Amino acid sequence: MTAAASGKSTRTTRLIKAPPEAVYAAFTDPAALVAWLPPGEMTGKIRDFAAGIGGGYRMSLFYPPNQNGSRGKTAAGEDRVTVRFLDLAPSRRIVEAVTFESDDPALQGEMIVTVTFDAAGGGTEVVFLCENLPPGIRPEDNEAGARLSLEQLARRFA
Repeated sequence: MTAAASGKSTRTTRLIKAPPEAVYAAFTDPAALVAWLPPGEMTGKIRDFAAGIGGGYRMSLFYPPNQNGSRGKTAAGEDRVTVRFLDLAPSRRIVEAVTFESDDPALQGEMIVTVTFDAAGGGTEVVFLCENLPPGIRPEDNEAGARLSLEQLARRFA
């Protein structure tokens, strides 16, 4: 059984000191994604990757060992996501359908993530718009994760 989407959304913005083409490339290269996307102290592993509309990727995000395995949407210490590319407009926009692999109905459902890239201030303003968060994901936690990921992306170009 899949829970209905909550209708909750978040919007997170960060200026990245790189041109839109370079920032967009960091979203479409599996090696780059695994380096910057896992928020904070989490680590990641890309399980599958297929570029192009209708393609996407599966990724595991692992919590640090000091978390005692008590967290995780998929398993103790692990969040596994499936991402499907709905739209790819090179250097301008990426639209993804994101689902967490979880037995918990409150964590199920398809979240839509729209990322836009706009040249600004000697770099690129990146906006993460996450819509239809699953009911079990608090908007403040989602926003914090997006902010941490964007901070790591900014460090790649510092």
